[in-house]
Amino acid sequence: MKRTRIIDILARTDFGATVNVKGWVRTKRGSKAVSFVALNDGSTIKNVQIVIDSDKFDEEQIKLITTGACISVDGTLVESQGAGQAVEIQCQKLEILGTCDADYPMQKKGQSFEFMREHANMRLRTNTFGAVMRIRHNMAIAIHTYFHNHGYYYFHTPLITASDCEGAGNMFQVTTKNLYDLKKDKDGKIIYDDDFFGQQTSLTVSGQLEGELGATALGAIYTFGPTFRAENSNTPRHLAEFWMIEPEISFIDLNDLMEIEEDFIKFCVQWALDNCMDDLNFLNQFVDKGLIERLKSVVGIDFVRLPYTKGIEILQEAIKNGKKFEFPVEWGCDLASEHERYLVEEHFKKPVIMIDYPKEIKAFYMKINDDNKTVQGTDVLFPQIGEIIGGSVREENYDKLMSEIERRNIPMKDMWWYLETRKFGSCPHGGFGLGFERLILFVTGMQNIRDVIPFPRTPKSANF
Repeated sequence: MKRTRIIDILARTDFGATVNVKGWVRTKRGSKAVSFVALNDGSTIKNVQIVIDSDKFDEEQIKLITTGACISVDGTLVESQGAGQAVEIQCQKLEILGTCDADYPMQKKGQSFEFMREHANMRLRTNTFGAVMRIRHNMAIAIHTYFHNHGYYYFHTPLITASDCEGAGNMFQVTTKNLYDLKKDKDGKIIYDDDFFGQQTSLTVSGQLEGELGATALGAIYTFGPTFRAENSNTPRHLAEFWMIEPEISFIDLNDLMEIEEDFIKFCVQWALDNCMDDLNFLNQFVDKGLIERLKSVVGIDFVRLPYTKGIEILQEAIKNGKKFEFPVEWGCDLASEHERYLVEEHFKKPVIMIDYPKEIKAFYMKINDDNKTVQGTDVLFPQIGEIIGGSVREENYDKLMSEIERRNIPMKDMWWYLETRKFGSCPHGGFGLGFERLILFVTGMQNIRDVIPFPRTPKSANF
């Protein structure tokens, strides 16, 4: 008999029909005469109840139905007599597909998120992580839907690169060389001429530079793929491997960019409200009781546009009035998450798009304003998260871009291909980057970024 997903079973009303379901046992309870099994197959946060009459089955077979076991059930769909579910299945045929030992780590009793990270291979079967992963899928679909419907082209940028987009140098190297016998020159520097690519290469920290090439040919593109940062950051907001969405759009200015950022993020949040409500209700009940209210508040208001200088003034005024921050606030500093969250959660009580940052704390490619002190950068700041989007209008003038590169002593010997976009038909353009996991953090209410990606990569941790 063909299997029916549990999400579809729960929506049916054709009582008396014979159905087949397969899944993993969440719980089993009952008496010698009858057993009630809560079965889940991952298609929904909800379980379907299987009613097993002990007289019809071998006692030893029923003993094998333990938490975590995988079973197949043929049975009759009936209207449920108990509270909590509309339908249940009267078991007619039972098959144990996979037994589960007593040391199964994801028993019904509550485990800490830290414990579950140690068993990331099994944590996906829990209600919480099932909900998070279904929402993660829906957010990916929302992203592709938004950009496709707005005329962007999905553009695949390389994961292996010889350029450092951010200029920070925190990159994982890619090599086929024997690390125990490296060939070096007289100055002790590694010679890469016998390496696979003939030069030093690394895993990408961003697809932006290549994305700009796509935008100057196709008009508007977006990337959506993994990126890598070799930062030794053990925080709830950092991963060494994460996913990034990076649209690049030709013929836009700063106001256009901010409108796109706001419209895009609202679309994603609304998609979650429209398509993930069962999972959101679960997370709202057990993880973050203000989650749904916060999601609805974001889509229903206009974001604040806030110049960096004004933001600093607001923060300094708050300090005068007794507000305490861990990190100091002065013009020219890179705002910490606590500063960003104060502006969003306490001062404005709505999302903020901060603009016109000091050029010294932003990347070389951002367009410098007429004051020669600030750049047309945009950071979208959200409650609970702080910065969720970072973007800018890009400098399209070749001479100005080269001047900034030289001033910062950025090694650009291998960047001729990027600079040519400013020589051959340059155009105004801009874009932004959204860390996918930070979006999932906001939409799920989870507190640690390691809990919104299936298998987190962090310092000293590359398990699973």
